[in-house]
Amino acid sequence: LYGLEFCIGFPGNLLVVLGYLFCLKDWQSCNIYLFNLAVSDLIFLCTLPCFSYFYSNDFQETNIYICLINRYVLHVNLYSSILFMVWLSMDRFLLIKHPTRNHYLLKRHSALLLTGLTWLLVNVEITPMISLMIQDFKRGNWSVCNDFASLSGDINLLGYSLGLTFTGYVLPLLGLCIFSQQIAHLLHAKERVLQLRVSYKRPLRVVTSAAVLFSILYSPYHILRNVRIASQPPWTKLSQCTIMNIEALYILTRPLAFLHSVINPHEAVCPGNLQQTSFKDMSLCLP
Repeated sequence: LYGLEFCIGFPGNLLVVLGYLFCLKDWQSCNIYLFNLAVSDLIFLCTLPCFSYFYSNDFQETNIYICLINRYVLHVNLYSSILFMVWLSMDRFLLIKHPTRNHYLLKRHSALLLTGLTWLLVNVEITPMISLMIQDFKRGNWSVCNDFASLSGDINLLGYSLGLTFTGYVLPLLGLCIFSQQIAHLLHAKERVLQLRVSYKRPLRVVTSAAVLFSILYSPYHILRNVRIASQPPWTKLSQCTIMNIEALYILTRPLAFLHSVINPHEAVCPGNLQQTSFKDMSLCLP
């Protein structure tokens, strides 16, 4: 599954990145978020071949640096991709509400600042994982590259995972749902004003599908990751069969979550001059 996701997602994301670099002249806030989303997904996908190698070799890895870099890069871009989807939703909401781009968050410098803060925040969130991985590598005689849910060290793994789940997934999901609901409310209002002369059913479906897709792909992964970590301590007194079943389900949720980098709808083209575009056209430029 990791190999298929890489083969399908890498060319598409690379095409988007190159298209922005060589074909787009007038960069708007929307384009900045979309470009960073594509870059994040592209880097994320580059880690998947290593996962295929680890699985085929029973997680044996003699180079600690490859393991550290791969795991770190994967989680940084996993959670940065989530945030960029939220900023895209925010941008679309503000653009529908302020079509003349008079809101300061629709300015390019604001988008660049928010992008920089996003990368910084995500790196700070993932930094404790390095310490955990080094400690776990020592316990494995510097040869076993374990998954996040199988790490062990001085840091409380369950507490860290729950905190990362809340800040990196639950809060962005809440933000995505709020912006999606507000976009839907504005589009319904515009439809009533136009007295059904223009239908907004298509953009409304896009808004709804973004939040639903986000939940379907990420919720099982984060739930099972925390359940997997919570099931490991001896005091839980779970049977070995139950623990193995939890681990198996968790393993299946990972390629499902990583599928987001393949099907993220960031290939949608934002109109070049949105000031001269109708509300319906602007609403189509949604994550």
